[in-house]
Order: sequence, then structure tokens, then C-alpha cells
Amino acid sequence: MNLIVDVGNTLVKMAVFENGKIISYRKIPKTDFAKNVKSIFEDYFRIQNAIVSNVGGMSHEEIAMLCVFCEVHVLSYNSKTPFKNSYATPQTLGVDRIALATAAFYHNPKGNTLVIDAGTCVTYDAINDYGEYLGGAISPGIAMRYRAMHEQTSKLPLLKKKPILDIIGNTTETSMHSGVINGICNEIDGVIDQYRSRFVDLTVILTGGDAQFLSKRLKNTIFAHSKFLLLGLYHLLEYNKR
Repeated sequence: MNLIVDVGNTLVKMAVFENGKIISYRKIPKTDFAKNVKSIFEDYFRIQNAIVSNVGGMSHEEIAMLCVFCEVHVLSYNSKTPFKNSYATPQTLGVDRIALATAAFYHNPKGNTLVIDAGTCVTYDAINDYGEYLGGAISPGIAMRYRAMHEQTSKLPLLKKKPILDIIGNTTETSMHSGVINGICNEIDGVIDQYRSRFVDLTVILTGGDAQFLSKRLKNTIFAHSKFLLLGLYHLLEYNKR
């Protein structure tokens, strides 16, 4: 059994894998990590290895807690990857993007793949049919766009995402919703169109916390997979055991 730990900016996702399949999944606040570590090893005492993807600033002490129970691999740019990394500054490539690229490599090993992770930021990551990671793009996510409008103006309210009924907003709030939701959907569709003009038979995968919300609103055909990053981390753990 393997334990996968994905530390985000606000939440920690923990998944137990057995024979390549998720048999347990928890999404918890970072403040609850310690008690969940003990609990998960009580429930799944056969866990032998763990991998940690830490983009949310989890402390060394918290990560060290895992080492009491099993072997731990902390993902970094020095970790072995199954793909060729052509990123110009590999030491700055986020571990979440490394995991997504790995998941794409195994999902579509001989094809061109674009992975879109709609979370705090929207990240775009491309792997070609030679198994080469090319890079991509980073832009603000849905919540960040709402927060930026609120924090960088004096009167705009802080809103949460909401489906838009019409592209034309007739109040300040509906105008903001239209700007954020319509704007991000047009961005994603536009980026997909640009990639499809360059790559033949492009597979597009949408993941992240806002994936389900956005998937219904995109005109392009995509494959939505909410746990795609966890699969990438599982593959990386297995690859780095060798």
C-alpha cells in the first residue's frame, strides 16, 4: 500500500493506493493533518511508502511525522520522472505540475496531452508524443479573480463563484460573475484552440477543484478527472522506488 499526500494552499488531500487504485480518500484542512496521519495508519497499517507533494508550505516537522510510520519520498525537482523535462528552469517547476505531467505521460504515453489544473491558479502543462514535457502557462484561478477585484478596488464586493444566466450582467454582482466565469471559460477554450492548432490529436484533461464547475461550461471536448494529480503522485512514488 502507498500513501499519497498532496498539500495545497488550504487543504491536504490524502489517498491510500492499493494495486494502483484508490481505496481511501480524505480532503482535510491543513490544521487537521497530524490527527489524520495517526488515524490513517491505524486504518491501513500495511502502508509501506508515502510521497508528499508540498506546495502549501507544510513544515518539516509535520512531514517528519510520516517518517515514523513508513518510508517517505518528498517530491522535488530532483525526483526521477518518466518523461524528458525540457523546462528551461526545472528547479522552479512546481511539484504539482511535475505530478500532473507524470499523470499525463502514463494516461497518454504516445500522444500529445494538455493538462489544465483549475485550482488556486489555472495551470496549463503540455507533454508531446515523444514523452517530452514542454511547459505551459499559469494564470489566476476563479477565487483569485474575485478576490483581486475586491481587494484592488474600493467598492466591489467579495463574491463566490456562481453560474451566470446571461453574458450581460445587469447589476454589479452579475457583471462581476459574468466577467470572471465567462472570462475564464473563454481563456481556457482559447488556450485549448491554440494548442490544437499546433498539436495533432491533442488529448485535453481538466482537473482541480473547479474542474467540475468549469467542464459543463467549456465548448471544447475535454476529459475531466478530479483526482488526476493523485494518480501522478502514485506513479512518481512507484517510479522513484526503483
